[in-house]
Amino acid sequence: MASQTQGIQQLLAAEKRAAEKVAEAKKRKARRLKQAKEEAQDEIEKYRQEREKQFKEFEIKHMGSREDVAAKIDADTKVKIEEMNKAVVVNKQAVIEKILELVYDIKPELHKNFKATANKE
Repeated sequence: MASQTQGIQQLLAAEKRAAEKVAEAKKRKARRLKQAKEEAQDEIEKYRQEREKQFKEFEIKHMGSREDVAAKIDADTKVKIEEMNKAVVVNKQAVIEKILELVYDIKPELHKNFKATANKE
């Protein structure tokens, strides 16, 4: 019976060592997965920064900087406003005369749908 107890003890000890090895292996695997995830995140961040840098270079090369674009828009707007102001100055008197002509030149007429009815007394 002692040998059976001793055999059981050896089996329990072996089972315990196996469980410890499995637990340690799971911990190592979790650490490796975490490390791989961190490395992947770092690599993604580096790639994102690289692509963003390339985009900014492309944008500057083909469009100029945002300040340049804003300055060009402001300059174009000023030119268009100046052109409109010149057109106002040139056409102002003619428009005023046309409006006054339409106001002063009244031609009283009966509307084409008006039907006169004679009062018979």
